[in-house]
Amino acid sequence: MSHNSPGPSAKTGAVRLHRIASHDGLVLAVDDLGPLDAPVVILLHGGGQTRHSWSGAATALAQRGYRVINVDLRGHGESEWSEAGAYSLNDRVADLEAIVAKLDRPFALVGASLGGPTSIHAVARAMRPASLVLVDIVPHPEPEGISRIVTFMRAHTEGFATLDEAVDAVAAYNPERPRPRDPNGLMRNLRQREDGRLYWHWDPRIVAARPQDLHDMVRQSAAKLPQIGVPVLLVRGLKSDVVSDAGVAAFRALVPDLEVADVGGAGHMVAGDRNDAFNDAVTAFLERHLPAG
Repeated sequence: MSHNSPGPSAKTGAVRLHRIASHDGLVLAVDDLGPLDAPVVILLHGGGQTRHSWSGAATALAQRGYRVINVDLRGHGESEWSEAGAYSLNDRVADLEAIVAKLDRPFALVGASLGGPTSIHAVARAMRPASLVLVDIVPHPEPEGISRIVTFMRAHTEGFATLDEAVDAVAAYNPERPRPRDPNGLMRNLRQREDGRLYWHWDPRIVAARPQDLHDMVRQSAAKLPQIGVPVLLVRGLKSDVVSDAGVAAFRALVPDLEVADVGGAGHMVAGDRNDAFNDAVTAFLERHLPAG
């Protein structure tokens, strides 16, 4: 995936799909768009999402002149599931290391929800991005908000008989977001099995561990960020139930130079709720620390 890879190098060009094997042989699905010789932005989605949740942001960043690497996390989307149930933070960091090993340009990490702890832990383990963007996640998240996400992901293991049932489940989880006019877009997050039922695209074992264990590890890793000196931006939705003022203050106590961009009208899914505002905040930060030009 070096800048000499085949494919267009026009400002956005076609999306190039890569399959990248991680340390344990698990294969990740990765979209690659934008100029091949440009600084790189790696997008890491949240738990229960896919790389398609970044579609608007990925296109906007490519149009600004960045090369964008947009990955399905292990156990999600078109990436493989781990037969051994290997979904620890260290496994996810190893996936990220496998992607970075194929780059020969400076890069930034943008991690939403689960992608955020992965990014923090990767930096603590010696990865050196030019900058780090965390999307509505902090080392001290609100337990109720995290519990709501995990409860949703642990539910419906029996699948859905129809697409409308899946739409109803999403609407119950996020009642403030308008129901989609065309629910077929949700099929990107579902898989139809031999029994004819529709199942979420993620491996249920992803949420088998206690969230508290992950956040304990992230807090230890975040404490190393000031010594490392990587610029950090937190983009939070002001309607989020995951990141509170107290969580921001606790993060700033760990990282005094933390920058914060508040996005009004957005919940935990900031990029999906207010894509334009999200893109503006992220690109302004990236252009200071990783200029595309």
